[in-house]
Amino acid sequence: MVNTYKLTAFEANGEKILDEAFQAEHDDAAKELGEKLLSEKNLLDKTYRCTSPSGKLLLFHT
Repeated sequence: MVNTYKLTAFEANGEKILDEAFQAEHDDAAKELGEKLLSEKNLLDKTYRCTSPSGKLLLFHT
């Protein structure tokens, strides 16, 4: 089953700079894909979070 995950990134002042939904088959795949998307967009040093459809926090960085 494919689920929709949410990836969000912020500037230090709280401004949202990424708000993207993507699909993955399970949480581990979503974590990998989320990290890849953040890396491609050069956002790994920003504050970010990735959440599952049930609200589980999969990735988080401040």
